Amino acid sequence: MALTASTFVTARPIASASDPEHATAGQELAGLFIQSCLSYAGDPVGVRSWARRTGLPPVREEARVAFLHGASGQVFDGSSDAGKFVLVSSDDGLCSVATDQTTQQRAIDGLENDLRQIGIAFRLVIERDDAAISDIHHREYLATKAGRSWRILLATVKADKGGQAMLTAAPE
Repeated sequence: MALTASTFVTARPIASASDPEHATAGQELAGLFIQSCLSYAGDPVGVRSWARRTGLPPVREEARVAFLHGASGQVFDGSSDAGKFVLVSSDDGLCSVATDQTTQQRAIDGLENDLRQIGIAFRLVIERDDAAISDIHHREYLATKAGRSWRILLATVKADKGGQAMLTAAPE
C-alpha cells in the first residue's frame, strides 16, 4: 500500500464548515491517529493489538477490502460521538485513520496542535493538490521525537468544503 490518500478520500460536503455537530471531528481524527498510527507506525501487530485492547471492532469485509484497495491488512471501526472514523492497518506497516466529516483547517489544526502538545518536532515538506482528484489537497510532514521519525500525509477535501480526510503514517 503506497503512502497516498487520494484513493481513500473523495469530496463529499458536510452540512457546513461551521456545523457544531462536526466541530470536533478534526481533533478526534488527530487523537485517534496519534494514539494508533503514530505510536505503532511500521508495527502492524502492535497497532492491531492496540485496536483490540481499545475495543475497536473490525469493519465488515466489504469495507475492509474498500479501504485497503487490494493490499492485505485489517481495518477497524473507530467511530465515536464526534463522527465516523476508521483505522486502516496494512500488513506492510503503513497505518491510516480516516473520517468522513471534517474540514481541511480543522484537520490541520487537530494534527499540528496534537503534535506540538506531545512534543513531536515536525515540519511541512510538501503541500500540493492531488494530480488526479482536484478537490483533494495533500500536506506531507516529517516528524521526529526521541530518536523516532515519521512521514505523515494529511489528505483533505480542499478549503472549507469539508468532507473526508485521512492521516497516514510511515516510519522514516
